[in-house]
Amino acid sequence: MGARKIPRSQAHSALPRLAQHGVSRRSFMRVGLASAGALSAMGSPWLALAGQGGGRGGGGRGEIPDAVRMGDLTCAPAYVDLGDGRLRGVLAYNGKFPGPTWVVWTGDTVKSTLWNRLNEPTITHWHGLHVDPANDGGPRLAIGPGQSYDYSFPIVQRASLNFYHPHPHMLTGKQVCLGLAGAFIIRDKEEDALNLPKHPYEVPLVIRDASFDSQGNLLYNPTSSGFAGKFPLVNGKLKLKMNVNQGVYRFRVLNGANARVFKLALSNGAAFTVIGNDGGLLATPVNGVTQIELGMGERLDLLVDFSALGAGQSVMLRCLSARWDLLQFVGTGETGIAYSAPTTLSTIKPLVGPSQPTRTFSFDGMSRINGLRYDMERIDFRVPFGVVERWRFKTGGNAPHPVHVHGASFQVVSRTGGRAKVFDWERGWKDTVLLNDKEVVDVLIRFDAYKGLYLIHCHQLEHEDMGMMSNFEVVDAQTGSLGISPFTSTR
Repeated sequence: MGARKIPRSQAHSALPRLAQHGVSRRSFMRVGLASAGALSAMGSPWLALAGQGGGRGGGGRGEIPDAVRMGDLTCAPAYVDLGDGRLRGVLAYNGKFPGPTWVVWTGDTVKSTLWNRLNEPTITHWHGLHVDPANDGGPRLAIGPGQSYDYSFPIVQRASLNFYHPHPHMLTGKQVCLGLAGAFIIRDKEEDALNLPKHPYEVPLVIRDASFDSQGNLLYNPTSSGFAGKFPLVNGKLKLKMNVNQGVYRFRVLNGANARVFKLALSNGAAFTVIGNDGGLLATPVNGVTQIELGMGERLDLLVDFSALGAGQSVMLRCLSARWDLLQFVGTGETGIAYSAPTTLSTIKPLVGPSQPTRTFSFDGMSRINGLRYDMERIDFRVPFGVVERWRFKTGGNAPHPVHVHGASFQVVSRTGGRAKVFDWERGWKDTVLLNDKEVVDVLIRFDAYKGLYLIHCHQLEHEDMGMMSNFEVVDAQTGSLGISPFTSTR
C-alpha cells in the first residue's frame, strides 16, 4: 500500500498550521543558531513570571514529596533558582523546572488540561504511556497561544518511569531545552509487592545539559548536529549535592537531554544494580554494572548501596563521555535501609514474531527516515492491530539516533555491528532504543492497546524537528497491510 494523505477533516480543530507562525524547515536551523537562540524569534519570554502552581498530592506509601496525581498543566515562562541563588529564565510547567512529578497507579484515569501561555504552538506528549491518539500529544494536536487542550486517559500499563514533554513540529527541541519536561511514574501491585526503597530512598533523577545566555537564562543554540549544552543539570540544579544514609537507594533516571548520550558511572568504581528500564521492571536484576550508556529519552531504574560511605565522605555520579560530575552523594553516617533485590523481579512474556524484518527503517542523515522528511499530513505505513512484527532500525549516518515509537512498547532482540550486543538492561520492555552508526537493531513490537495514528522518530530532538519522523496508522489486521512498508518496498 502506498503512502496516503490524512484528510484535513481528521485534524484536531485547534491544530495550527506552522506556516501561519512563520516556521519552515529551511528556517529551522537559522533560527536556532541565532545568538539568542530561538528566544529572539518570539521576543523575551522571561517577561512573564511564573506563578501558576498546579495542585499537589503525594504522601502515603512513602511517596515522593510534591508529587501530583492529577491536575492541570500550564506551560509558561518562569524564573527559577538552579541552586546557585540566581534567578534564571526558563520555560516551565506550573512554574516548576523540571515540571511536577506525576505518580499514578495502573487503573487510574488521568484528567488534565494543558494551558498554553507561550506565544507559539505547543502540545504535551506523554512519552512511554500507552494512550489513544487523541491523548498522545503528537504534533498534529498542537495548540496555539492562549489555547488549551483536554486530556483524559486510563493507565493501562505496568509500573514504569515515563515522562512528558512538548511535541510541536519544529519546536520540540527548543521548548524541551528551555525547560518543558517532567517525570511521570506509574505504580502497580506487582512492583509494590517487592517492597522496593521508598521515599526518602526513592529519588527521580532527570539528567540533561544546558547553556546560558549573557543574562544567565537558559539558551537554545543548536549546531547542525544538535544542541550540546556546556553544563550538566540534575533535577534542574547545577552541582547538585545529596546527603545519603548508609543503605540502599533507588534512583529513577531519565536522560532528558536533547542530543547527549550520558555514560554513567560512580567515581569510586562501585556497581549499579539495574532493576528496570523504559517499560518498567526487568525479569531479573542486572548486578555488577559499573558503566552504562543512556540515550536521549531512555530511562533506568537503579539500586545503589551506600553502606560503606562514612560521614562526610562523598562519591560522584559521573558522565564519563563528557567528563562531568553530575551529582555528589555525601554520607551522613546515619543508618539507612538494607535491601537486596529478589532474583525474580517480574514475569515478562517474550514476544514471538518473524525472524526476518517486517519493516526496515533507515535513519538517514539528520532529517529523514528511509529518505523521506516528515509530512504532518502523510501516513507512511499501516500496522495491523494485535500482530507481532519485527522492525529493523539502521543508520544512514549522523548517529546517535535514539529510536522512539509512540503507542506501544517493544522488545529488543538483536544488535549487530557497532556495539554488537543487546545489553542486559535493554531486555524487557522498551519504547526508546539507542542506535549508533554502523549498528542494526531489531525489535519485536505489537500494538494491542489502541488503533489510530502514531509516530516513530529519532529522539535526538534536533533531528526530530528537522523531519526525522514518520506517521503510521494502527488498523484492523484484516484491512491493514501485512507486507513491507512503503518506505522499504524499493530497498
